[in-house]
This record gives sequence, structure tokens and C-alpha cells, in this order.
Amino acid sequence: MIKKNKKIYLDYAATTPLDPRVRKAMEPYGEKEYGNPTSIHSMGRRAREAINEARATVARILNCRQDEIVFTGSGTEAINLAIFGVIRQAQMCKTELRTLSAGRGHLVTTKIEHHAVLHSVEALVKEGYEVVYLPVDKDGLVDPRNVKAALRPDTVLVSVMYANNEIGAIEPIAEIGKVVKEFRRKKLEIRNSTLEIPGKTPFFLVDACQAVGALDIDVQKFGVDLLALNGSKIYGPKGVGALFVRRGVKLKPLIYGGGQESGLRSGTENVSAIVGLAEALKIAHGERAKENARLEKLRDYFIAEILKRIPGAVLNGHPEKRLPNNINISIPRLEGEAAVIYLDEKGIAASTGSACSSIELTPSHVVSALGRSYKYTGGSLRFSLGRKTTKKDLDYVLKVLPDIVKKLQRVHG
Repeated sequence: MIKKNKKIYLDYAATTPLDPRVRKAMEPYGEKEYGNPTSIHSMGRRAREAINEARATVARILNCRQDEIVFTGSGTEAINLAIFGVIRQAQMCKTELRTLSAGRGHLVTTKIEHHAVLHSVEALVKEGYEVVYLPVDKDGLVDPRNVKAALRPDTVLVSVMYANNEIGAIEPIAEIGKVVKEFRRKKLEIRNSTLEIPGKTPFFLVDACQAVGALDIDVQKFGVDLLALNGSKIYGPKGVGALFVRRGVKLKPLIYGGGQESGLRSGTENVSAIVGLAEALKIAHGERAKENARLEKLRDYFIAEILKRIPGAVLNGHPEKRLPNNINISIPRLEGEAAVIYLDEKGIAASTGSACSSIELTPSHVVSALGRSYKYTGGSLRFSLGRKTTKKDLDYVLKVLPDIVKKLQRVHG
């Protein structure tokens, strides 16, 4: 039996607690080493050195150059910088868009992206850009052949997330990267043969915010041009992110000012948060194999027990190609938001899907994209495990969840 007032946190996909080791690494850059990194005095130089060391750590784990890492204020900002940065830069290139398309340009993404991508793309549609939203199969996976079929000479950007934040499906990023690279190579050959200035588009953007810490993020293996990540999903600080920008990819900045971060993200750097992001990433990378094995065992146990104990429950996302900590189920005749509230009363923190859109009380666009009917899309629940999750925690959820479901189903009729 759970102790009174104890909280079982199963919403690690929304955010994670700050690792004490990360907090320790961050502490000097608050009260003591508070110099501005752009100052040339000793305190400023020490702050700059801390950022440089953090950049080197992130670059090492991503297997890229240090000057290819841009620190941002969040994963969402990193994604926005990638999308609008590429588009605004492409608008300046006369041979890239205006000679190849009657419209503004063309983008390719998927139906299950995070809203940071989808809402950015929607804004561009209003400006006249064309967008193809790729479907996914019943397990939430994108077919690289569909990516290939969607590409056009005026395609500026392809954006596919690495691992879905709601259903945990791991996308075939390496294969998609090859498709984009091959298309770009053929386009360059054709354009060179006509003596045009060769274009470098389409670029390939990967939202890796949910994948970082759990999956390999070697950007050389995947052939990505842009990759976004953040700190709050890896036991690091909130309010900090990073964008990998492959050398040669030109972006127009979103924020203008003092020219920090190679002119791409002006504003005094948050040294402590940047240090914390790097430290969290280093810890997660080092402990990944051991922690993944532990989480996968708990995940598979929990999935099997839920499907056994709750009639009609179905698993959303691929049964194997999924994040080690993700469980997303749909239960017919269940209102997911009501279930979350009832679980919370029992001391259990879970969600219906993305924390960024949960307040909208609308069916999940991700679960809907799997082809589920409304009776399933309205009753989806996401349990995401973390470092403090134990089998005892899951057994308690398994004890109380069936009764909650029965109660809510009776109300639903």
C-alpha cells in the first residue's frame, strides 16, 4: 500500500527532476561565477570557458564540431530557429526557390510531430508555403519511401522527429537521412549540369528532445542537418536547449542583439543552465545502457499487466521500436483527462499525452494518426517511467487503475 501523501511520478516524458549532480555543476555560476561571458575581464573569461567546455561536451556526444552547437532557451526555440532560420535564409536565395516553384516553397513533415513543429509549419502555410504531412502506419512509424515520394525540387526542409513524445515510437531516422541526402545529391547534379548555382536543400531537421538520453544521437550516422534537444527531459534544467547546425547550413536568426551564439541566438547566455544541460547529457549518455535495460523490463511488465487486467485496452505505438520508458494505452469508453484526475487523487502523476497540449482537452493528434477511432483517441493514457520508478510503484498503479476505469466507464455509459 502506498504511503499517504507519497507521489508516484510517471510523467517523465513531460519533464524530469533536476539531478543533484547537475545542480552541483550549475551552482558556481549563480552567486560566485556570475560574470558575463562576453566580458573580457577574468570573471567573464571564466564564464566563457564554462560555456566552451559545455559546448565541447555536447559536441562530443553528438559527434560533431563544437561550432555546430548553438545553445537556445528551450527545445521549442531550437526547433523554431531551425525551421524559420532555414526558410528565411532560403527566401534570400534567388536560385533556390523563385526559379523552381510558383509558390514560396515546400516542406515535408509528419502528422505526429510535436506542436513546436506543427504550429511553426502552420504559420508558414499562412505565408504561402506548401506542406506535405506524411502519414504513419498503425504503430506510428514513417515509411522512408513516403518521404522520397514527397520530395520536390523546391522542398526546403524535411522535419521528422526521432522518437514520438506521446507514443514513444522510434522513427527510422538513418534511412530518412539517406533518402534526403540522395535526393539532394541528384538535384545538385542536375543543377550543375545546367550551370546553375548548386542549392543545398532540402535540409533534414530532427526533433530529438524525447530521444536524447535514451537513444544514440550520433548526427554523423543519421545524416541530419539540424537536430534539436533540451535539458528538461534528461534531468537537467528547464529553460535551456541546443540546436545542432551542420557546417554549411545557413540560418537567419530569430533574435537579434549582441550576436551571441555565432549570431544565431543573441542575448546574454544562461551559463548555469548551459553547464547543467551539458552535465545532464553527459550523465544520461554514460548511464544509458544500464538504465535502458532496467526501464525496458519495467515497461514490458507494465504493458503486459495493463492489457491483461483492463478489457479492451490497446497499446499505442510500436511494441518494440519504442522508447524504453514509454507506455501509451487507449481504453474504450474512457475520458483520459478524467482518468488523469482520478489517478492524481491516488497519488499518481500521469498524462493523456503531450504536456504541452493536455490543457486543450482534445483527442490526441498522434493517436488519431494511428487510425484509431474516437472511442480510443479520447481515452489514451501515457505513463512514462524514470530513474526513480520501481516495480512497486507500477504494482500500485495496476491495483488502482482497473477500478478507476470501471468507474469512469459506468459514467460514460
